[in-house]
Amino acid sequence: MSGHSKWSTIKRQKGANDAKRGALFTKVAREISVAARQGGGDPDANYRLRLAIEKARAVNMPADNIKRTIDKATGGGEGEQFEEIVYEGYGPGGVAILVEAATDNRNRTAAEVRSIFTKAGGQLAGSGAVAWQFEPKGLITATGDDADSIALSAIDAGASDVDTTADPIEIYTEPADLEAVRRALEAAGVEVDQAESAMIAKQTVELDAAKARQALRLVELLEDLEDVQRVTANFDIPEEVFAEVAG
Repeated sequence: MSGHSKWSTIKRQKGANDAKRGALFTKVAREISVAARQGGGDPDANYRLRLAIEKARAVNMPADNIKRTIDKATGGGEGEQFEEIVYEGYGPGGVAILVEAATDNRNRTAAEVRSIFTKAGGQLAGSGAVAWQFEPKGLITATGDDADSIALSAIDAGASDVDTTADPIEIYTEPADLEAVRRALEAAGVEVDQAESAMIAKQTVELDAAKARQALRLVELLEDLEDVQRVTANFDIPEEVFAEVAG
């Protein structure tokens, strides 16, 4: 999982920016809407919805907004219908990039994603071109002073890997084990910050600083699209570039 903690740090920095909060609410609302429409509006019976609600709370989305989004998605009315699509492409230096979107207009989203890839020195590719370079995982972040103790609790709970150097600590699980590990950690007294499904690069590509800046710019432009829910890339961020972005 090397390098993923750097991505997480940059995400937190970006998420803390109030100027991005409105866009973040839109993305989280779409995630709630898709989850509720697919699995029903009861978070106790719909694990994906529960994760989406927890993400919404983590970014301080008002409870009324959450409830309204669920009601609209499950009310059987003419609410917006969002389709989930994954785009694959290459960035500067041959970096593999996955773009996960939730859209009500497939043609618009495809055109916007393709345009950004082209303008930022990348190339949109066909389905299956780069997806094999990533694997689905459960990702739990936890906070505590005793990282070794948290790691032991995580392994005992069934986690597949723990990164104690990350801040907060990152705990990885098999996708099906995410909820069970989260519950076990909480029962053991571990302070769980967030639990979510993630795509993790099997191996990372090292880029020089110039190419890394270009690749980060491409990722940022893609993430700024309203229809895009998540962007994952497989390059490691050089320390000097990480310091520039996260500092």
